[in-house]
Amino acid sequence: MNRKFTLCCLIAPLAFSIVQAQSPTVVVQAASPAPIASTIAATPAPSDSKSLPTLTKLLQEMKATNEETLKKQEATLQQLDDLQKAAEQMKIFGKRG
Repeated sequence: MNRKFTLCCLIAPLAFSIVQAQSPTVVVQAASPAPIASTIAATPAPSDSKSLPTLTKLLQEMKATNEETLKKQEATLQQLDDLQKAAEQMKIFGKRG
């Protein structure tokens, strides 16, 4: 009885680690990664009077980048809507004939 218990205690963690190692992991990548970290790291200190134009320029560049990203996302959403409408039409036509 003692041997069976000891054997179970040794086999159970081994079996669990094997099952866990075989389970797939899902990695989702961003569609277009933005280099936000590099722009934030280059931000000058706002206390300098010379850094104000630099900071303004940086903010304008960030705004332009955000606008481009929003335009891309809007276009992607439009494509997805079109695909959804086409799929709905296919379902309707499939039921008819």
